[in-house]
Amino acid sequence: MSLMTVLLEVQPGFGAIGAGLAAIGAGIGIGQIGKGAVEAIARQPEASNDIRANMILTAAFVEGVALLGAVAGLLAVFK
Repeated sequence: MSLMTVLLEVQPGFGAIGAGLAAIGAGIGIGQIGKGAVEAIARQPEASNDIRANMILTAAFVEGVALLGAVAGLLAVFK
C-alpha cells in the first residue's frame, strides 16, 4: 500500500480534525514563544528590541506552518 493510496482514502472528517489540530498547535507554539520572550525581556530589558524582533519572526514561521497544515486539512475535507 503506497502513501498516496493512504492519503486518498482518508475520511473527510479527519481533514477537519487535522485542521483543528494545526490551529491548536499554532496557538500553543505562539504562546510558548510569547512566554519565552516576556521572560527574556524581564531578565534583560536592554535587549528588548532584539528579543521582540526574533519573537515576531519565529511566530510568523509557526503561523505559516500552521496555515499550511490547516489548508491541507481543509483540502482533505473538500476533496
